[in-house]
Amino acid sequence: MKESNSSGVLFVLGAALLWGTTGTAQAFAPAGFDSSVLGALRLAIGGVILMCLALARRELGPLKGWPLKGALMAALFTACYQLCFFAAVARTGVAVGTIVGIGSAPVAAGLLAFLFRGEKPGWRWMLATLLAVGGCILLGVSGGKIAVDPLGLLLALGAGGSYAAYTLAIKGMLDHRPPTAVMAVVVCLGALILSPMMLGKDLSWLAQERSILVVLHLGIFTMALSYWLFARGLKSVSVANAVTLSLAEPMMAALLGLLVLGEILTTTAGFGVGLIFAGLLVLCLRRPRPATPAEEELPE
Repeated sequence: MKESNSSGVLFVLGAALLWGTTGTAQAFAPAGFDSSVLGALRLAIGGVILMCLALARRELGPLKGWPLKGALMAALFTACYQLCFFAAVARTGVAVGTIVGIGSAPVAAGLLAFLFRGEKPGWRWMLATLLAVGGCILLGVSGGKIAVDPLGLLLALGAGGSYAAYTLAIKGMLDHRPPTAVMAVVVCLGALILSPMMLGKDLSWLAQERSILVVLHLGIFTMALSYWLFARGLKSVSVANAVTLSLAEPMMAALLGLLVLGEILTTTAGFGVGLIFAGLLVLCLRRPRPATPAEEELPE
């Protein structure tokens, strides 16, 4: 595996592990919190941090040359993901919402990448996706009771499709723009799109200390830092592989539930974590490519 691709895989995995802390953070939010407000604030804080970083590094460049159409599309898909995912989790529970939302994303990403970018995922992607999605399913059914809400399932599928489409949109932008600048523009536009969601909502729960800590964690770590890592990794990783690697998120969520929230990891859930880990290894580990005669003649 090329060094740049190896680094890209690590960046994407790092982003997925940070996303896996979202559910645990929400568990510490006070009763009565609004999921749509939480999603909007998450984008707003992450967008401001990324924009400050992009400005400090002078990476934005002249706005005249920006692919505004691509940025708007990516921002719309980002906003749709926030709304669909948090609403799906609220209706179906964390297990089903995460399984359907995150589990359906690799399939959608593989199809979209093939149709619009001509990427052929290959057998490694297929095997890794089957293993990881199977692990997600085992994690979901390990809890026993499963809430099957038709609207919640549709929302979760919408979240998976939005995530795949967002990844495809920013992949094209990253071919010509620095990762920090791309994510700053996309996340800020997404925050503006979601800002009307806060109108007329009861925001009294935000005055509590726990709320502030949860919102800051979601904005700084699960949005600004994670999206920056994801964009860095996506420069050298294909769309389909990047989304499949993101399935480390539910694995991280399950482990945090065990270590932080005191949840019990059943045998079925343990097998699920193992399958996800095996799927990630399929993508991460690859035999080194033999050097060509021309490369062997190059000086040290």
